[in-house]
Amino acid sequence: MIPKTPNAIKIIAGNSHPELAEQIASKLGIDIAQVGAFQYSNQETGFAVGESLRDEDVYIVQTGCGGDSMNDYLMELLIAISACVTASARRITAVIPNYPYARQDRKDKSRAPITAKLVANLLQVSGCDHVITMDLHASQIQGFFNVPVDNLYAEPTVLRHIRENFDLDNLIIVSPDAGGAKRVASIADKLDVNFALIHKERAKANEVSRMVLVGDVEGKDCVLVDDMADTCGTLCKAADILLEHGAKSVVAIVTHGIFSSNALERINNSNLTQVICTNSMPVESFKEKCPKLEVLDISATLAEAIRRLHNGESVSYLFNNPV
Repeated sequence: MIPKTPNAIKIIAGNSHPELAEQIASKLGIDIAQVGAFQYSNQETGFAVGESLRDEDVYIVQTGCGGDSMNDYLMELLIAISACVTASARRITAVIPNYPYARQDRKDKSRAPITAKLVANLLQVSGCDHVITMDLHASQIQGFFNVPVDNLYAEPTVLRHIRENFDLDNLIIVSPDAGGAKRVASIADKLDVNFALIHKERAKANEVSRMVLVGDVEGKDCVLVDDMADTCGTLCKAADILLEHGAKSVVAIVTHGIFSSNALERINNSNLTQVICTNSMPVESFKEKCPKLEVLDISATLAEAIRRLHNGESVSYLFNNPV
């Protein structure tokens, strides 16, 4: 009898962030699978499978990018999952570091759609068996799925960076809004430093009308921590308020650097000393336009999560330990 060969890991790179997929594959010591999306002349998306995926453990890396391409990338991911189902893959995992439409997770006004739930439905209908994501804007999005969801955290990587690059004796961690208080308190406790928060009132989406500081930042090096930076209006105004209250310096650390509209120009003209984000989205090109920007690599965390998932090991180790 011919022995059955073990199921291999297959990494498929979506067009949203192929560099991240390459980094993940490199850390796993494998090559990117010879499959990928393309576009027909009528703008429809096709998907070419150039090698066998039968009974393999497939991981499709496709992050939720901002701009005009977000919906295209989401549709590409759905088609890729469906193609892998047709190709008889054993298990299909969508690796989505930045979950698209994560901020539309509830009815915040009359007749508003809950699009984060719609995305979950689409992923499952297309044939997705598992989802890996990072720092969901709202952790309850995991409950929108009937398949397992591993929500990883950038916190261990952020903690290591802070310990290696900041003077903890003069540090204070600050949340730019009340919703991030739990995240900031967790980081502050692990660093054994104080924390503060800024309460903000929004007149409308992406516009902050009033901000109030809760905590003492006099003479402190402040680190603003948030899950994402979009237009950066909140972060820049928060930096102004912290300096008005006697802060020595202000640095921002975020997981997802969306940087839409004139965000980079706003950062350059702000009182922020530095803005640090992960490479959950393709941000390397932004560094040329914004010298204040620094990028932390989270590909090792994603690669280790994939390895553990493939081997049936616990992923919770990654919640508190950097890779």
